[in-house]
Amino acid sequence: MSGSRTAEPARYLTLGQIVSVHGVRGWLKVNSFTDPPEALLEHAGWHLLQANGQTQERKLLAGDAYKGQLRVQLEGVEDRDVALALAGSWVQVERTSLAEPAPREHYREDLIGLRVVNVEGAELGAVSHFVDLPAGAVMVVRGVREHWVPAAPPHLKRVEREAGHVLVDWPEEL
Repeated sequence: MSGSRTAEPARYLTLGQIVSVHGVRGWLKVNSFTDPPEALLEHAGWHLLQANGQTQERKLLAGDAYKGQLRVQLEGVEDRDVALALAGSWVQVERTSLAEPAPREHYREDLIGLRVVNVEGAELGAVSHFVDLPAGAVMVVRGVREHWVPAAPPHLKRVEREAGHVLVDWPEEL
């Protein structure tokens, strides 16, 4: 787990995930990771990343908030079978279509691979991915053990991308 990540920023940033179909005419239910969730609907061009690594570009035709999720219609998705094949896909947009994050804010993709060190100086591992839970997002940190660290204060202390690490207030033995 030594070293830091120095790769170029990702071209695409993940802003949501298609979770299921809605009806028989190709509409989809989407979990948005944006704040507010409807902000995902401001992006007309969606880059879909499927679990098998395949990607495709789809244009957003329509969408609205629906029971805690988004309900969307994508170009070329006109029936339930085509929509069902997209379930589980990550919704990504081009980084260039997004504003630079404010100070002390970061895009999740930019934290993947960074070392995670606690306030006592123990290295916990590296950021593997994020999971959205009802209480908020958590960073999944993989090292000798796996830690699920809340991705917000008071547990998330500081992100130092240039130094390649994240400082957290989280015990090594939990």
